[in-house]
Amino acid sequence: MKITYSRLLAGLILPLTLSAASPSLTPPQAKPGECYARVVLPAKYETVEEKVLVKEPTEEIKIIPAKYETVEEEVVIVPETKKLVPVPATYKKVTETVEVAPAQRLWKTGLKKKSKPVSKTLLDAIKASGVNLDVVEPNHCLKEYYVPAQYKTVTEEVVVQEERNESKVIPAEFETVEETVVVAPERNETVDVPPEYETVEEKVLVEEAKTVWKKGQNPASKLPGATGEIMCLVKVPAKYKTIKKKVVKTPAHTEVKTIPAKTKTVKVKKMISEPKTEVVTIPAKTETIEKKVLVEPAKFVWIPADQKPEPGWKPTGNMVCLVEIPAKTKEVTKVVLDTPESVKEEIISAKTKMVKVKKMIAPAKTVKVPVEAEYKMVEKRKKIADTHVGWERILCQTNMTKDVIAKIQSALNEKGYSAGKPDGILGRGTQNALDQFQRDNGLATGGITYETLNALGVTL
Repeated sequence: MKITYSRLLAGLILPLTLSAASPSLTPPQAKPGECYARVVLPAKYETVEEKVLVKEPTEEIKIIPAKYETVEEEVVIVPETKKLVPVPATYKKVTETVEVAPAQRLWKTGLKKKSKPVSKTLLDAIKASGVNLDVVEPNHCLKEYYVPAQYKTVTEEVVVQEERNESKVIPAEFETVEETVVVAPERNETVDVPPEYETVEEKVLVEEAKTVWKKGQNPASKLPGATGEIMCLVKVPAKYKTIKKKVVKTPAHTEVKTIPAKTKTVKVKKMISEPKTEVVTIPAKTETIEKKVLVEPAKFVWIPADQKPEPGWKPTGNMVCLVEIPAKTKEVTKVVLDTPESVKEEIISAKTKMVKVKKMIAPAKTVKVPVEAEYKMVEKRKKIADTHVGWERILCQTNMTKDVIAKIQSALNEKGYSAGKPDGILGRGTQNALDQFQRDNGLATGGITYETLNALGVTL
């Protein structure tokens, strides 16, 4: 069946009998070549805000707390005691010089301090050999043949600190006990009990009831001469919104609460036995020193270096020289008692501790503060113009080409309305997409109006 543009347009143009209240049955100020149709112009609304009570006015009770001041009290934790302090004896050091080696003039293996000494027997041997040692000057050296002298080491004990008595102090004994001290007295405190609320629901009108034009079906559409188009005025019920608001269930009030006294446990030392002394004997201290004692003198023979010794004498390989060695002494320090030890008595002051205590200087009191009601702004849609039927310029057969229909289809597809393939044919799919676009954007329905073309961005 062949579908013409005129028959397709007939489905989009409303019958002229849709609104009997229209003042004119022809388009006003129409120009030649222009097409008009009576279309359904949707109702117009504006959004208004309405103030709704969500919380009733009430009172809050504000508690001004009691005022306190902190004072300090001194508590004795260790009582005054006596302490016996030993005064140690004082000693002085006495230095004595002890001779450990007598001064002597002797021959040594060399002129150095570490050279070996020569015995008197060896010197006599040197004299017997024809050498006058009395006229020998120091640093005179001879070639030595000798038999070494023999010595033994003996020890001797020297007292360096005499025996003495010392006093040992046995300190006093204490035990620790605990005492309870009140740091904050018992008091009454006013406690703020806040109000209790409950949530109730309330229905608020957000959009009034309205009437809109909608397409209907004509049961006589199959009869000869019938266009099959019909518009019905439908009543849309009012819209409500349920809001929740708080109402006072129990008002705010105060309660008096007893705060028990606060205490603190303090540890205190108490003496259970007094201090005393004991006498301890410190034995004397000695120091052991060593001495060398000659047992058998060395046997030496000295001959000039160009002479051979007698058989049995062995050369030492050393040249000995006459040196004078002073006597050797050792400084021994002794500790001698200067003042005997004693005991003195000291008074140990009592130990105290400062404890902070709170004292009330002003009782707590309550003040009632009014709390204003709370409101919430709710948006409502208010109708400013009803749905009506009016004349609007539309595309007609003379200016509705396939190219224009393809542009409309592409624009609908780009905006998310499925108009199918942009083939330039105004089929049922394209008409449904166009009608839905007009309804979603508050445009007039019932024809392809120039207002719809501008909304789609289609130019002719």
